[in-house]
Amino acid sequence: MLKNETLFFELALKSDALLLGDFILKSGKKSPYFFNVGSFFNQGFLAELSNLYTEEIISSKLEFDVIFGPAYKGIPLAAAISASLSTKISKPIPFAFNRKEAKVHGEGGSIVGELKDKKVLVVDDVLTAGTALKQSLEIISQEGGSAIGCLVALDREEILDDLLARDKIFQDFNISVASIAKISQLIEFLEDCERQDEAKIIKNYLLGT
Repeated sequence: MLKNETLFFELALKSDALLLGDFILKSGKKSPYFFNVGSFFNQGFLAELSNLYTEEIISSKLEFDVIFGPAYKGIPLAAAISASLSTKISKPIPFAFNRKEAKVHGEGGSIVGELKDKKVLVVDDVLTAGTALKQSLEIISQEGGSAIGCLVALDREEILDDLLARDKIFQDFNISVASIAKISQLIEFLEDCERQDEAKIIKNYLLGT
């Protein structure tokens, strides 16, 4: 397991971002675990998390003009990643985000930032069924931008139409989804930490048992 993946899981456990129990996901699917990126914010680990995103962007050599963070959790992520990346590459990196409700005063509209004629990198917390990503792609297209990819903290490696969600998204939209870490790697991490019961719960979920 790579250093950044290990660091991500250490921070996730330290901040209680990984919750075990009975959860209903946005897709409507039941899950025995839930990843809450808000816990990183609550515990003051946003800088550390944004640095992990930034290192993934640099190592993947992603080329884009602007970072897009979907409301709501994607907004602080986009802002922090923009600041971190700008510092590391000594170049200003703009970001944009959407409002849930259009603003009727001031500059108006539902988008803060500029997407028109821009190559856009979408950043979000987790990939499940790709519902939020599809909404982001629609917004970017409507604003005249072009999405070049998506980066999330955790890929849940859910199956859609017999394909991993990230592969299904690539098939349908020609968009690659990268991640800091994958849920299958979390199983390995938990086993290494001798947290066998938690590893077994997630492993059984992935196996559908």
